[in-house]
Amino acid sequence: MTFLRYIAKNRLTLTFVLLGLLIFLFVIIPLAKMIFASASEAGTLWETILDPEVTGAIGLTLLAALIATLFGFLLGVPLAYLLARTNFKGKKLVEGLIDVPIVVPHTAAGIALLFVFGRNTALGQAFSFFGIEFIDSLAGIVIAMLFVSIPFLIDSAKEGFKKVDVRTEKVARTLGASPWQAFFRISFPLAWRSIFAGIIMMWARGISEFGAVIILAYHPMIAPVLVYERFETYGLDYARPIAVLLILVSIIVFIVLRTIAYRGDKS
Repeated sequence: MTFLRYIAKNRLTLTFVLLGLLIFLFVIIPLAKMIFASASEAGTLWETILDPEVTGAIGLTLLAALIATLFGFLLGVPLAYLLARTNFKGKKLVEGLIDVPIVVPHTAAGIALLFVFGRNTALGQAFSFFGIEFIDSLAGIVIAMLFVSIPFLIDSAKEGFKKVDVRTEKVARTLGASPWQAFFRISFPLAWRSIFAGIIMMWARGISEFGAVIILAYHPMIAPVLVYERFETYGLDYARPIAVLLILVSIIVFIVLRTIAYRGDKS
């Protein structure tokens, strides 16, 4: 029986296929329409590619998201391991608080970060002593992206570590491995696929961040802020080519990372 015949005979599957198709089209049609509309204006798109402000904004966006993801990896993976392996009073509260940035409006998150990393705060002045400023700087963009996207990496890594059988770590310890060796040779490699999936999601979420960034660092402009600025100043026709270019770059990089992850799964 072919898949189409199976769907036709199974009403539940048919209903779910139709509903799934609706949401799929809801996601794809706006993106496809914008991209194909800009493709008909290849000259305008090419001018956008050659615009140093646009390429600089896109490059800054990718760089800031990468730096935020690196910090997220270094700080988030150890926490994810602890949450997966230990039980303590208040654990559920900690897990809930980690996910708060997902539900908090990101402009509100930007205000909250401003109260911690602003120029007149104790922490802001402490970093300023070492020449690090968070207002209108790359550092501000990075912490904004880090704040709103870190839950994706922590949650994915935590689930990956939970799938690793604790007994394999204990066996390694009985054979003479240190806790560090057991982590890096057993737990981390076995959980790597989930960690890498979290890395992809965190990086992608960082690229799309707007609200928290615009509060902390309107300048230098990342691509989402530049799209907003062009739209507010010049209108839709000037903002669309930048949006299309950012979408295309994001899709290409996302596909490359997904392909790497897929090959890792097969191996």
